[in-house]
Amino acid sequence: MKQIARDMLRGHLEGMVLAVLARGEAHGYEVLQRLREESENALQLKEGSLYPALYRLEKAAYVKARWEREGAKRPGPRRRLYTITSKGKRALATRQEEWRHFTRVVGRILEAQP
Repeated sequence: MKQIARDMLRGHLEGMVLAVLARGEAHGYEVLQRLREESENALQLKEGSLYPALYRLEKAAYVKARWEREGAKRPGPRRRLYTITSKGKRALATRQEEWRHFTRVVGRILEAQP
């Protein structure tokens, strides 16, 4: 699938991250993987874009983060795991409705026949 230009993503990344986390807790790299998979590789985000979005969502109390427990069943350093909060679920529902409205309006204009 053709990659999506970064300019088209502006303003939507946080909503997409909330949507991914609504499907289950994840660490940052896992969020990136889910976005890639669910977009059929059309989204090729870098960690430098994702982590600031996660921090903004955490500051807004839309997600909460916790450190992975010591002794996790995998090698390597501990990771921060992110979970959507109740406030985040409400924000996601609002963003989804705004997105549906936006796509209806823009679709009407772009698909209009002369």
